[in-house]
Amino acid sequence: MADDKRKPVKVLHVTTVPETLGVLVGQAGYMKSRGFAISALSSEGDSLKRFAASENVPVYSVGMTRRITPLRDLLALLRLWQHLRRIRPHIVHAHTPKAGLLTMIAAWLVRVDVRVYHVHGLPLITVSGLKRTILRWTETISCRLSHRVLCVSRSVRDVIVAEQLCARGKIKVLASGSANGTDATERFNPKKVGKKDREQVRRTCGIPCEAQVVGFVGRIAREKGVLELAEAWKLLRGEFPSLHLLIVGQVESHDPPQPDVECLFRDDPRIHLVGFVTDTPPFYAAMDVLALPTYREGFGTVLLECAAMTIPAVATRIPGCVDAVCDEITGTLVPVRDAHSLSGAIRSYLQEPGRRWKHGQAARTRVLQDFRPERIWEELYQEYVRLLREKGLPLPQRRPVHEATDVESRAA
Repeated sequence: MADDKRKPVKVLHVTTVPETLGVLVGQAGYMKSRGFAISALSSEGDSLKRFAASENVPVYSVGMTRRITPLRDLLALLRLWQHLRRIRPHIVHAHTPKAGLLTMIAAWLVRVDVRVYHVHGLPLITVSGLKRTILRWTETISCRLSHRVLCVSRSVRDVIVAEQLCARGKIKVLASGSANGTDATERFNPKKVGKKDREQVRRTCGIPCEAQVVGFVGRIAREKGVLELAEAWKLLRGEFPSLHLLIVGQVESHDPPQPDVECLFRDDPRIHLVGFVTDTPPFYAAMDVLALPTYREGFGTVLLECAAMTIPAVATRIPGCVDAVCDEITGTLVPVRDAHSLSGAIRSYLQEPGRRWKHGQAARTRVLQDFRPERIWEELYQEYVRLLREKGLPLPQRRPVHEATDVESRAA
C-alpha cells in the first residue's frame, strides 16, 4: 500500500480539438509539482504536439468533431474507452461539449474514480428546435455522469442551473472564473510588450503609427458577431478617415461569416486580416480598443487578455461577457446584435482618449487582483484533493522542492 501511495495520481485532460488545450498552459507544471501525473487527449493536430512539448506531458489523439456526427462520434467513444482502459487515470477532466459527453460516457463505462466535466460555454444558447433539444440532452448527460461540474463563469453557471441541466450543489466556479486566468505579469504585460512591438505589428500590417485601431480577436464566425462588427465598421470608417480594423483569427468553417461580410473584410484596404497567431500580445499592443460583439461566450478569455494589456473592450451584455467586463469601469457592454450601440461605444473610446486610458488601467488592475492563474490552479488542486478524499483514494505526494520547474516555483 505504501508503494501505491508514492505513485503519482493520474489526471487525463480531454478536449474536442487541441487548440482548446491552450487554456491549460502552465497548469500542468503546477499540478505535477503537487504530485499529479498529467496527460492530455484530443483530436490530432499541431496544437496537440505544441502542448505536449511546452508542458512536457504525454498526449494521445482520438478523432472528434465539434458537429453532431453520430457514426464518427460512436467510433470516437469506442477509442476513448480503449484509451481509458489502457491509461487507467484516477481523474478524468473533460472540456468542451463534445469531449465532455463522449468522455463522461467512456469514463463511466470504465468506472474512472473521479470524473470532472468543465463547462467552457453553452452552444445551446444560440440555437433552437431539434438541435437545441439534442444539445440540452448532451449537457444533461455530461453533468449527470460527472462527479463534479466546473464552470468558467458565474453567469453561465446560473444559466445551467436555470435550464435544469445540473443541480446547483454539483456545479462550481473556481476563484473569480475563467478557464485558466491570465498571465498579466509576464506574457500579457504592456511593460514587456511595448512601443516597438506596437510599431512592428502596424508596420507589418500597413497601418500608420498615428492611426487609431479597433481590434477583434477570435474565430471569424457568425456567432462571434462579425455581422455587427462589419455594420459598425461601415458606420465608423467614414467618420474616422484614419481608423483601421485589425482582425486576428481564422474563418470558422462550420460557422462562416455572411458572404458580404467576408468580402468586406477581405477587400477593404483599412481592414487587416492576419489569421491565426499564437503570439497575440504584440497585436493587442497595436490596438486602441477591442470589440467582441459575440452572441455566446463562456467567459471571454480574449477580454481578460486585452484587459491585461490595458486595452478597454466593447463586448455584448450576455452571460460570460458580463463576468469579464465591468461595464463603464473596465470596458463597455452593449446589447447583443446591435450594431448601432456597438459603433456608439467604440466611437466614445475613439473620441475620449482619457476615458479609454482610465478604463484600460482599471481593466489591468482587475486582472492582476482577481484572475491570476495560480489562484485558479490552487483551487483546482484543492478540488481534486477533495474529490479523491470523498472516494477514499490516496492523495498525491508533492515533489521535492529541487524538482520544481521555474514556472512551478513562481506559482508556489
